[in-house]
Amino acid sequence: MDVNMQVSLCGVKLKNPVIAASGTFAFGEQHSWFIDVSRLGGVALKSLTPKKRAGNLPPRVAETASGIINSIGLQNPGVDAFLEKTYQKTLKLDTVLIANIAGETIEDYVYVAQRLNDTQISMYELNISCPNVKLGGAGLGTDPALAAKCVRGVKAVAKKPVIVKLTPAAEVVRVAKAVRDAGADAVSLINTYPAMAVNVRTKRPVLGNVTGGLSGPCIMPAALKMVYDVSRAVSIPVVGMGGIMTGEDAAAFMLCGARCVMAGTAGLRDPAAHIRIIDELEQYAKDMNISDLSALVGALEV
Repeated sequence: MDVNMQVSLCGVKLKNPVIAASGTFAFGEQHSWFIDVSRLGGVALKSLTPKKRAGNLPPRVAETASGIINSIGLQNPGVDAFLEKTYQKTLKLDTVLIANIAGETIEDYVYVAQRLNDTQISMYELNISCPNVKLGGAGLGTDPALAAKCVRGVKAVAKKPVIVKLTPAAEVVRVAKAVRDAGADAVSLINTYPAMAVNVRTKRPVLGNVTGGLSGPCIMPAALKMVYDVSRAVSIPVVGMGGIMTGEDAAAFMLCGARCVMAGTAGLRDPAAHIRIIDELEQYAKDMNISDLSALVGALEV
């Protein structure tokens, strides 16, 4: 049986619902050494800020039970350097490109969106939820009024659909409603959980930044619930993420209401993970006699 794997997100057609999550796929060109990137539904590019960011002090990654803690700190070359040196290479990936935008002020988000408006990037994802930067970041993501203000600022200038990446907070539904009312075209969730690791022999934090963001299979149950709650509270599309390692994991997020999914940590463990997840998701649909994958979205029976 043939399965229609195509999905639509904010009016953009994707070959399938599996997107490489921002921060784990860089700008995509290196992954062409390992996989056929054109098979992906899309790639969420590494976060871009107005100016170059060196990121946090090392060590930046710590392994934990069923996951990892990262404290990269939004290291990136800055939007101008990206456009000058990397953008043309990224275009060769032959998949939907999503720019992840970050900053320390709302003006930062607006500036980056304006600089990317005349590119072939298809959508923007506003990273208002990074837990390991000093300014902006999770502060925007946990305050409905600030989150809405950021979205309104970007929507006033954006020529692309705007996805808002939400932090795993108790107020996630309120924030989702606030950014929807401010004009967000979609939301993605969840970002990593604030976390830390301690070396008891040295009596020091493992990470150079002390704290970071927890990701991987350990956060998937919480992510599923938040995707379920948000998808029932807002009518705009939801992109689900948080610990997806298999095709059936992806199917679980879609059943809970996600139109598309993003996988990140899985690709750090195995560079070919995204392709495997796509193949497993297609096989799941065949096993379940589902001819159109879109029929999965929100089909959870409760």
